[in-house]
Amino acid sequence: MADRQEPATAKLRRERLEDKIAVLKEQMIALKEIEVVLNETPDKQISLTDPDARSMKTRGTGIVGYNVQTAVDAKHHLIVAHEVTNVGSDREQLASMAKLAREAMGVKELTAIADRGYFRNEEILASHEAGITVMVPKVVISTATANGRFSKADFIYDAKHNEYRCPAGEHLKWRYETTERDMKLHRYWSSNCKTCAIKDKCTLGEQRRLTRWEHEAVLDEMQTRLDHHPDAMRIRRQTVEHPYGTIKLWMGSAHFLTKTIDRVSTEMSLHILAYNMKRMMKIFGIIALMKAILARWPLLQFNRAVICLHREAFLYTQRKIVYAL
Repeated sequence: MADRQEPATAKLRRERLEDKIAVLKEQMIALKEIEVVLNETPDKQISLTDPDARSMKTRGTGIVGYNVQTAVDAKHHLIVAHEVTNVGSDREQLASMAKLAREAMGVKELTAIADRGYFRNEEILASHEAGITVMVPKVVISTATANGRFSKADFIYDAKHNEYRCPAGEHLKWRYETTERDMKLHRYWSSNCKTCAIKDKCTLGEQRRLTRWEHEAVLDEMQTRLDHHPDAMRIRRQTVEHPYGTIKLWMGSAHFLTKTIDRVSTEMSLHILAYNMKRMMKIFGIIALMKAILARWPLLQFNRAVICLHREAFLYTQRKIVYAL
């Protein structure tokens, strides 16, 4: 009986395998087509769900989505400027967002505080040249520091003589100038490292060499500001994380409901509009806010009777508008 059934069973298994192989061949053809498109993209990324979405460097997860930039007023926690990008990191966003915030607030002087993810020499210099004071913690990537040896911060720079003084009191003199990634750099080292008594705490090589960017004085000034304002990062957290937490709570686990960067930007703008409206209602009160709006835009005066006909009616209308956002 088993011998008679075996050929039929084998035939069924063969057919199933042939179907699976056919499906795999189709998938391979589709993947080859995707590979061609992928190699043609500048950043070597492609999203099959949303063509504008990109991999984000968020705590190393690489989640595919969008990078929302916000500038928040430290006094009232109002979002004064925002932008949706598909750039995976924040390192190139500092100067542009600081300029947007200053323009939106209509001020000449502005202090921008950001976390270490925004640290980039060129961005800090661009902010400085634009007259914006920035405070961003430096990213420490030194292997010497990680292994318990002296870091660059332990060496004191003497601007008058253009040299560094090491923890042992030796002078690291200027040696030459070079250019890397369009940045002009200066190299320093001492000739007495080989006989230094604490050399093992400084370097494993023959000499401890230091590199200084031509505009590093801007970074030194920023570090001095951070040293004199140890609460700067606490202020940043309680300022900018507050709106993000509130808006994410409103958005729910699904977060953005639209696709492509234009639609996502519109969706985020509506969320921020609703957030700012509710914040201003809390700060100023509804009546004072409406008076300010009507004073700012006289063309809305003709709606005064309709909008302010009855306070309770307006409250109901306001709730409907906010929930619809």
